[in-house]
Amino acid sequence: MTENTMIKSTMIKRTTSKSTTTKTALPLLAVLACALAGSAIPAAQAADRDIDCKLTYSLTGWSLIYKHTSGRGRVTCNNGQSMPVRITARAVGLTAGKWHIDHGTGRFSDVHTIRDVLGGYAQASANAGLAKSGEAQVLSKGPVSLALAGAGSGINLGVDIGQFRIRPAR
Repeated sequence: MTENTMIKSTMIKRTTSKSTTTKTALPLLAVLACALAGSAIPAAQAADRDIDCKLTYSLTGWSLIYKHTSGRGRVTCNNGQSMPVRITARAVGLTAGKWHIDHGTGRFSDVHTIRDVLGGYAQASANAGLAKSGEAQVLSKGPVSLALAGAGSGINLGVDIGQFRIRPAR
């Protein structure tokens, strides 16, 4: 073999070994990338999945043009999480009365984590009660909504608009 032929032969061997390595590495990398992407999809879908959360609460309130309501409750979700909460509502309108709601219930929609239920909800209500008082209303906070229902006692009459706020209890 001449020196030129030996150099060409060595170059061909090197080129062949590089392309063989590349040919086997690319499919292996593609399979690995697909496996990693496939395992990330369920985690992303789980993060986007809604959880079912409910609120149980008791409230007391009064109003004379200005309406103030406060109380305590517990948020419980179907993923096992629960959190004691403090509830306040403040509103203005043509309203007067004094009442309390015991054993009220609420159901949240479009919740992804239990912390999504915290914050201020827009509230508008019309109410009337003598001796027995009750409430049923739907509140919203961005994409999250809360449907409330409760019964109690007191005297109240009026219409108002304001904010219903849920905070973690201390």
